[in-house]
Amino acid sequence: MIMIVSNIPIRIVDFGGSILMIIYSFLCLNTIRRLKNKDPDNVMWEYLLWICLGLAIFAISRSVGHILKQVILLLNASSLWEAIRPFSGGVNTMMFVVVASVMLFFERIWTFYRRVLADKQALQTAHSELVYLNQNLEQLVAARTDELVQSEHKYHRIFEISKDMILVSDADGRIQEVNPAGYQMLGVDSRRHSLNGKRLDSFFAQPNAWHRIMGKLKKHEFVSSEETDLLLANDETRRVLVSASLNEGSSPQDHTFHFLVKDIEQQRLHQEQMAQADKLASIGQLSSGIAHEINNPLGIIQGYTQLLMRNSIKGSAQYNDLKIIEKHVKGCKSIVENLLNFSRPSKTTKTLVFLDEMLTEQMEFVQHHADMRDIEMTTDFDPDVPPVLIDEKKIRQVLMNLLMNAKHAVGDQGVIRLSTGYNPHTRRAVIRVTDTGHGIEKKNVSKIFDPFFTTKPPGEGTGLGLSVSYGIIKSHGGDIFVRSTPGKGASFTVVLPVEAIKKGKVK
Repeated sequence: MIMIVSNIPIRIVDFGGSILMIIYSFLCLNTIRRLKNKDPDNVMWEYLLWICLGLAIFAISRSVGHILKQVILLLNASSLWEAIRPFSGGVNTMMFVVVASVMLFFERIWTFYRRVLADKQALQTAHSELVYLNQNLEQLVAARTDELVQSEHKYHRIFEISKDMILVSDADGRIQEVNPAGYQMLGVDSRRHSLNGKRLDSFFAQPNAWHRIMGKLKKHEFVSSEETDLLLANDETRRVLVSASLNEGSSPQDHTFHFLVKDIEQQRLHQEQMAQADKLASIGQLSSGIAHEINNPLGIIQGYTQLLMRNSIKGSAQYNDLKIIEKHVKGCKSIVENLLNFSRPSKTTKTLVFLDEMLTEQMEFVQHHADMRDIEMTTDFDPDVPPVLIDEKKIRQVLMNLLMNAKHAVGDQGVIRLSTGYNPHTRRAVIRVTDTGHGIEKKNVSKIFDPFFTTKPPGEGTGLGLSVSYGIIKSHGGDIFVRSTPGKGASFTVVLPVEAIKKGKVK
């Protein structure tokens, strides 16, 4: 017995399944399209879009074939289905091959996608780090800027308040910048004149010194403590120590030289004064021995001369000759006495004296007893100078020597200035005698206190006045020194200690 089963349910399932396949494929295609629109740069969504599109086309071709088959069979047109069946199968096979071919690239696409994701993650991490660094960098830059501002302020303050000259010049030696101490050292008023653009070599007293320093700078890129003389704005010279270094720029024309110049003029003067003191001490010892050796024979000559004069008739030729001998012997004894005063000053009798009163009296005495008609004498006394414990007679002798030398220096017309000062920290009183005479040549300054040294014509001076004055001041525990500019005058400074005296008669 043969059982016949109806194929209607199968056809319904085939027909419904084909329609659902089309619906589902388009739902998938729509979903992947929306995902791609949200992330258009995602290559994976692009790849899946093409797969879904291929599957949708495959679903359409296959489902349309099945639906068409059921419709044709329903119409009992089997021959028509047999005619189009190979075409439907061919289309399905072609679409299947296309989808399969796309699927073959899935592994490569997936690897590429993961690499892109890794790179994206790395970029995001780097971006986060950059954002973090940028935020911190702003803080670091702000902190560093603050440090630079403080550093610039500190070094600018050092530049401004430095007591040594700090100077910057270009490669040609033209001044670019100089601190206030430099203006003061060179004697230039910064409010009226600027040194910028001026040649630095014009301030060197010896041109070869400038060439020597620049040669060392170009060879070694630095110089250290080169001793030389600077020429000041008032044509005076000043001893300095020059240190410099080369600051290289992008090209030789952009090189700059940084100079540090230290004033050692006072140090040089102190060294010269110490050398002078040592020399005068040696001369004093020698003079003392010579004076004693000469003084005894002179005493004998003077004694016998006076004995012979007693036995001679006044007015006779013999008497007059003996008188001349006595005169010259007394002159020699006076010189010997001055030598002894220089080398070994006699005992001093000190009293408290007001310097301004003593100086006024001495000035008036000189005005009355010397030809001072066309010489102007001025005073500048410091009222704070206390009374000084001195041997007034000997200090007056020093003042007389200084004033007469000043008168001789100014000639028939000029100015002599007497001034005093007081330094309470060192407890030193200062007497200064300044003139507008011809000054003292530089080569003679170191010899000015030497015994028998004089610039006066023969017969007008023994050369012992300043050497004796030097000995007197030294015996008081003081000092005496001179500053002079040839052609502009000289200034003698006497420094005396002010002792703390509880008892004493002020004269």
